[in-house]
Amino acid sequence: MGTLPSLHAVPASWLRDSVLAPYIGGYWQHLVRRSYADHTARMYLYCIAHFARWIRRRRIAACDLTDDAVRRFIAEHLPRCTCPPPVRRHARTIRAALRHLLIALDEAGVLRKDKIVSAIDDELRRFDEYMNRARGLARSTRMQRLNILRAFLQQSHGAGSRVPICPTQDELRRFIDRQLRRLCPASAKVVAGTLRAYLRYRATLGDSVVHLLPIITSPANRRLAALPQTLSQQEVLQLLDAFPQGLPSRHRAYAMVRCLVDLGLRAGEVVTIDLDDIDWEAGTLRIVKNKSRRVDVLPLPQTTGKAIATYLRAERPPTASRRVFVRHVAPVDAPIGPEVLRKIVREAYRRSGLPHTRVHILRHTLASRMLASGSALKEVADVLRHRELDTSMIYTKVDMVRLSAVAMPWPGGVT
Repeated sequence: MGTLPSLHAVPASWLRDSVLAPYIGGYWQHLVRRSYADHTARMYLYCIAHFARWIRRRRIAACDLTDDAVRRFIAEHLPRCTCPPPVRRHARTIRAALRHLLIALDEAGVLRKDKIVSAIDDELRRFDEYMNRARGLARSTRMQRLNILRAFLQQSHGAGSRVPICPTQDELRRFIDRQLRRLCPASAKVVAGTLRAYLRYRATLGDSVVHLLPIITSPANRRLAALPQTLSQQEVLQLLDAFPQGLPSRHRAYAMVRCLVDLGLRAGEVVTIDLDDIDWEAGTLRIVKNKSRRVDVLPLPQTTGKAIATYLRAERPPTASRRVFVRHVAPVDAPIGPEVLRKIVREAYRRSGLPHTRVHILRHTLASRMLASGSALKEVADVLRHRELDTSMIYTKVDMVRLSAVAMPWPGGVT
């Protein structure tokens, strides 16, 4: 699949007469390098031809193409499209094709770089650097806080503000009041924590914020009040049996779920395991990119190792990626994200008939199983890699063996 294929005369003319004509060869090679199947790459070319006809009529230069132009084409043109056949009108396929077009044009140096960065974007970038370097927060936590802070700064300063300044008491109160009305206590607590973190960051820049901190109060949210949701041993077996023959990417899905069940890993930790993290002779697994930002070495259970080895031998496609779990469709070298694993678990729950959706239940289940087998709370905290022992205290509520030992007789006896 090295040479550009021949296309139908109509879309071929749309490409030939468009501003994209000089870059179609490079776009095709971009898809080839990412191991796209021939029929998929050809379909993407038809999508590009359709888009090329649209931008030609609107006199948009190739260097001016942006995500906004793609959004307008999909949202405004496709619903009213009367372009002659053959055209592609499937929004998801077109969006994927055009995303690769923007990447290919950017790699070729075609796109015009917008050097104007809003003051709010610049402030968010600096705050993100502070959270990463000074606080060592995980990327998912930083993204969550940045989304909250963006909403706050846009409310307080507006898109046209030149320099975000330290917020006022009224701005903080208005924003917190709005969030409290629409969020549950746990989510509102995250908002409060974000605002406090931002004020502390502003304090490092010399702003006077001490008088603002008492305004930010967190709603009552007793973190150890609820019981952790767990699976019974029978339900765990049902889940592990939900990967029948013929299931697409069956070995990958099963091996990833075994990492959750046997090791209590987080979804983000499973998808970032590298080939070099597994020591097959010692029977250990190194967890590098975890929430606590430290390197942990865990024993690799035989069942987990066997599942991973089966996947590596029987199903993992040839790729330059060092990740253990990789994409099975182009681009195979691109890393997969935690959402892929979450979808795998949701579908396994559905196939097994279990009324659950959350991945974290499997982590709770491992902790409960360890306590039931006689492990100490400190051992549970070590396996789950909690930074504080207090985080593991919630699992004492499901330790029925030890709870029954300290249970007092009901006053007056049982009637």
